Order: sequence, then structure tokens, then C-alpha cells
Amino acid sequence: MRFFKNIAIAVWRIWFYVLLVVPIIFMLPILIVFTSSERFYPQFFFCARMWGKFIIFGMGFYRRTQGSHKLDKDGSYMFVANHYSMLDIMLMLATVNHPFVFVGKKELAKIPIFGFFYRKTCILVDRKSQQSRQAVFNEAERRLKQGNSICIFPEGGVPDDENIILDEFKEGAFKLAIDHQIPIAPLTFHDTKKRFSYTFLSGSPGKLRVTIHDFIPTKGKTQDDRKEIKEKTREIIFNELKNPSL
Repeated sequence: MRFFKNIAIAVWRIWFYVLLVVPIIFMLPILIVFTSSERFYPQFFFCARMWGKFIIFGMGFYRRTQGSHKLDKDGSYMFVANHYSMLDIMLMLATVNHPFVFVGKKELAKIPIFGFFYRKTCILVDRKSQQSRQAVFNEAERRLKQGNSICIFPEGGVPDDENIILDEFKEGAFKLAIDHQIPIAPLTFHDTKKRFSYTFLSGSPGKLRVTIHDFIPTKGKTQDDRKEIKEKTREIIFNELKNPSL
């Protein structure tokens, strides 16, 4: 019985990568146009949201979202969330309708087809390189000045220990938010670890709960307040993971 269950999970996992690539191939001419210039980024972001929703639906997931905080269409935000799955990318896109730019690990750029557009539209970081981290700050500042928002998973990657509920946060997202005096918008993803972790023979279709928390203002804050804001943000997400309100 376990053998057949593992076969079903493996097929379902492979199906994820089919869903990842097929919409990109289908929209290829449009995506090439929309990634030819940064002025088309809002149009590209719309396509990315449709892609994210398509994958979530196609994998048999359905979202339950709590919190509907009005975003200023002309404002910029720092979106942050806990991170335990590649599905977090799709879930963030499906949940947030305000154009943002991901800061993500460069390894994802190696995925065929997907990686091409990932390189052209996201800010890539090599976490082992100090020079790369500085380049990320410069690029994020440039994109914020264009009126975009930024999305960072502040744990800096998926925790190595599966028993860790929420890893310690890096400071980059909070430094940028304070530098640009933009609100931090925390989100909690409750179920991506259970539904689609990086362990291949694991997971299942089902509910994906998302809690959108109150924004944390940085207006008037300085870098001296960075640690306090970072810990406050982490505490909000950690408490929600421990005691879900949804």
C-alpha cells in the first residue's frame, strides 16, 4: 500500500513541474514582450499572478485568506513571510495583488524556462557572497524608486532542521524598509510545509491558509530601530504559526 502511495505522490510532484513550465510556454510571446522593458513590469506581474493561481489550482490546493488590508496603489511595501516551500512563491503571487519584486536565491535561475524569466524579473542573491548581498541592496533600492514593492523571505532560505517552526530573520528586509520608510507587510503561510515541503515523497492537495497581518510602519524609524522591528515582525508570524487564528 505504501508503495502505491509513494508512486501517486511522485506523479503528483512531477505534475507540479509540468504546471510550472506549460503556462510559461503558452504565454511565451507575451512574456518576452513584458520582460523586454521594466516599464512593462505591472503587466508581467499580472501574468505571474495568473501563473501562480494556475499552479495552486492545478495541484489541488485552495486558499483560505484572513485579513484584507487596503494597499495604497501608489505606495511601496516590504512583503515578508515565513518560508518552507517552493510553493511559497506561487502563494505570495496569488495572495498579493500589488506589484512587487522578489528577492530570491540564484539557484532557482537554473530551472529550465522558468529560470530565464526569474533572472529577468527578480533580484537574485548569492547568500555566500558579501558582494552579491550589496548588489541586492542597490538593485532593490532602484526598483523601489520605480514605485514597486519588494518581497523577501527573511529567514534567508528554508530551515535545515524540519523541527524549526520559524528560523531567525536576516536584517536585509528591515534595513531596506527603514531606508525607504515603507511599511512592512507580514504574512503567515500556515500549510506549505505540510502540503509541499522540499521532501520529495511528501505532501498532499488541500487547504492553504494565509494570514495577512497589520502593517508595521517604519515612518520616522532609523537603523537603530531595525532589530526591534525585525523581532516584532518575527514574533507576529511565529505566534500565528503556534496559535493559528484561521
